Amino acid sequence: MPGCFKKTLCALASLLSFVSSVLIVVAMGTPKWMTGKILCKTGADLVNATDPELVKFIGEIYYGLFRGGKIRQCGLGGRRSKFTIFPHMVKKLNTGLHVMIIMFLCVAICFSLVSFGFCILNAIKVPYRAIKGPAGICLWNFLAGGFIVLAVTSFMAAVKLHHLTERIANFRENVFKFVILEERFEDCFWLCVASATAHAVNLLLIPISGINFPKIKTKTEEANVTAEDIMY
Repeated sequence: MPGCFKKTLCALASLLSFVSSVLIVVAMGTPKWMTGKILCKTGADLVNATDPELVKFIGEIYYGLFRGGKIRQCGLGGRRSKFTIFPHMVKKLNTGLHVMIIMFLCVAICFSLVSFGFCILNAIKVPYRAIKGPAGICLWNFLAGGFIVLAVTSFMAAVKLHHLTERIANFRENVFKFVILEERFEDCFWLCVASATAHAVNLLLIPISGINFPKIKTKTEEANVTAEDIMY
């Protein structure tokens, strides 16, 4: 049976793995990975808008992996609209990269749940095979964290290198052209970063749980038997 110290750390590692999988699911289902401000350049150029007047042509956009929305400001007031990435918009984006981000996160969820199961197993008993012990837990946490890092890096590449926000803002815009004034990574993006951090913490906890601390031995005092004690 594992010691109390190892049980505690394995239980904590299992909790972190489970929380990590929940964070990824929440992040994937929420359309707030990226927000930004978009300028209706066509409308601003038509009226030669100066700095104080540009406010009437600045709208907002937000999106996630599956859906989003925007507020178009082209001089006649704001118009709200919502959109979905699949099945139509993805054709205008870098399809392969976008699908890879989703696949990386799905694989990371699977490895997080595997890590959760192995941590529970190690908290209950000492496995006979090394792959089911601390070495296996470290492997699954490394893979889960690695796939999350790949997903986060790919999303950043899609935004910065492939101009994802600009492509989404100009989707099905035949008359007006929008340019991006500001981009911000939002809560869902940082949830994935927190999920990867949880697996990094597990990679520290599991080796620590295998440390065998020396047991403190207490010396028993030798009883001094005297002749008087024998008489009584």
